[in-house]
Amino acid sequence: MCPLPPESNQTITKSPQIVFNSIFAFPPNRDTLGGTAYFIVRNEGNILIDSPAWDESYQSFMDSQGGIRWLIITHRGAIGKAVEYQKAFNCEIIIQEQEAYLIPEAKLTTFHRELTLNPTTKVIWTPGHSPGSACVYHNEHGGILFSGRHLLPNQQGEPAPFKTAKTFHWHRQIRSVKYLLENFSPENLAVICPGANTGFLRGKRVINHAYQQLAALDLAQLWE
Repeated sequence: MCPLPPESNQTITKSPQIVFNSIFAFPPNRDTLGGTAYFIVRNEGNILIDSPAWDESYQSFMDSQGGIRWLIITHRGAIGKAVEYQKAFNCEIIIQEQEAYLIPEAKLTTFHRELTLNPTTKVIWTPGHSPGSACVYHNEHGGILFSGRHLLPNQQGEPAPFKTAKTFHWHRQIRSVKYLLENFSPENLAVICPGANTGFLRGKRVINHAYQQLAALDLAQLWE
């Protein structure tokens, strides 16, 4: 089981931090067990990845940037206050079809394997951590993978899948890592923005050399 990173005890009063130009990370959210949500600002419509804490300052910040068009949920544990955010911003909630039943009161857009939002952003089903676990790929800055809890930094800040007591299906999670390696390359996957354990990044906001680090994983050993 992955140990709890030091950043998980942060309060919700901290401001969103710039990851890249037009991409922001919210502080870990206690409602989602220390999950990190991300906000992508785009002229064509802003994207919120997972739920940050329900906080007036966060709402004001996102409103000042043009609101939310899409709210993507990467796994069941990241739902948090998604319904409240939908009511406040009239945004479209996107979730993998197997986990849609968890928020019956929301208006949802579901997908099976992949859903393309626009020419730069798509959602990819990566089951294992949960049945509907997904990653969000954003084709900017060399290629960014918002990995939810499918891939997290270890104590050395390296990306890896983690088997926990709540893991839905470990071997599917390993196969999902293989799928990413088969469908990306060093040329189009440069960075991972993890959905938790960001304290292990030691002040950094991203995991660099993403593809190379994933390719270095010993998946056969992890399979055992």
